Amino acid sequence: MLLGMTSPTPQPPNVQPPHVPPLNVLSIQSWVSFGHVGNAAAVFPLQRLGIEVWAINTVQFSNHTGYGAWTGAVFPPEQIAELVDGIEARGVLAECAGVLSGYMGSGGTVAAVVEAVRRVREANPAALYCCDPVMGDVGRGVFVRPELPNLIAAQALGAANILTPNQFELELLTGKSVRTLNDALEAASELRGRLYAAGPRIVVVTSLVRQDAPADQIETLAVTDDGAWLCRTPLLPLDPPRNGTGDAIAALFFGHYLKTRDVAAALSLSMSALYGLLKLTHEQNSREIMLVAAQEEFAQPSQVYEATKIA
Repeated sequence: MLLGMTSPTPQPPNVQPPHVPPLNVLSIQSWVSFGHVGNAAAVFPLQRLGIEVWAINTVQFSNHTGYGAWTGAVFPPEQIAELVDGIEARGVLAECAGVLSGYMGSGGTVAAVVEAVRRVREANPAALYCCDPVMGDVGRGVFVRPELPNLIAAQALGAANILTPNQFELELLTGKSVRTLNDALEAASELRGRLYAAGPRIVVVTSLVRQDAPADQIETLAVTDDGAWLCRTPLLPLDPPRNGTGDAIAALFFGHYLKTRDVAAALSLSMSALYGLLKLTHEQNSREIMLVAAQEEFAQPSQVYEATKIA
């Protein structure tokens, strides 16, 4: 070797990590051009978790209806089946790990979603269905068509492996008043008995505020065959409550559960991510949830709130 020359730095061997095929989720929800609700709140968090999302939009609106005025169109329920036909024609339906549904604008949409779940399960019996039974909320009451709660209860619940009602929807679906932790456990356990018999039967109760808990906290409760877990985060003074948070938490929980098959981990990671998202939204005083700005929270929450086993 000549004076002044250095030997090349040893390089690590070129070892490629084993290829892991991505999880694929079929998400059937509404869409807005401005803001984040429905698929516009669910697709991006799932993608940041490394999940491929096949989105079917049931409506396309300019913005969510909480503004009182919007433009756009509701798509006919038949379009859901037509789009599933197109996906099936690509020969990939057997690669779908799960179906996620949210707001259903009509009875025909409920039936179309349930049929889509049936077709996915026919191609892949291991596929899971997570149903977010969007029907209403505390303070707003029922904000869907009057017939929808009964149709969702009669058709969608029996097809679902995972159900993510908020506290208002839990009460609506069970006819039970939820004021204490025991009330919530009993109502969630009743709903579990109405879910799809094969596979996990998981009820995740979001936005739980009860008399026997600290007033400055908000909770999410997950009830399964193996027990119940509770995750608690600080309650942020968001007034009005931000639209799309339920859509985001359902997607985050479902995504983490598909990846880990661990209810406690999925509950902790999804609630921690949601808190990071809402904290930034509150700090920026944004009317819309700051989904893109808070994206690092989805992959790696800056503050982790543990899920505690309570039963």
